Amino acid sequence: MIEISTERLVLRDFRTTDEQAVHEFASDPAVCRHTDWGPNSPDDTRLFIREAVDEAASPNRDSFTLAMSMNPSGVVVGSCSVWVESASHRRAGLGFVVAPAHQGRGYASEAGKALLDFAFEVMGVQRVEATCRPGNLASARVLTKLGMRREGLLRSHLLIRGRQEDSVLFASTRS
Repeated sequence: MIEISTERLVLRDFRTTDEQAVHEFASDPAVCRHTDWGPNSPDDTRLFIREAVDEAASPNRDSFTLAMSMNPSGVVVGSCSVWVESASHRRAGLGFVVAPAHQGRGYASEAGKALLDFAFEVMGVQRVEATCRPGNLASARVLTKLGMRREGLLRSHLLIRGRQEDSVLFASTRS
């Protein structure tokens, strides 16, 4: 089981008991407007939790989808993840989402910093990439605050609710 503590958060493997907290933000159209998933139905959230729990049990784990929970209350305020994109090239991906009631408090930056450190120090990758939609200025600010550099525009990168959407690519490399 993974547990990463920061000043205000504990990043930990999801539990089945997190389903309701996750569904509260994952079913919100405002939260999902820049993502290629959601808004979630109850079944979508249940499947997400089941897949995250199964991932945590994998003996050859190379993907870490974690609950972003407040310390010490344990309230789940979001989700964050880091995963191997290419083992041979030592490249990983990074993502996060924060519940609306907890946005603007620096939780994404705090979790992102911890996951970057984890990717470089524990996973042993050389490069971590993240993308966001061009209109998602809050995510772009977080990625920049993490020290990730904007590298370019990926045109027609994702199919989101029937429309091809561009992505902005950010990356950080091991110092």
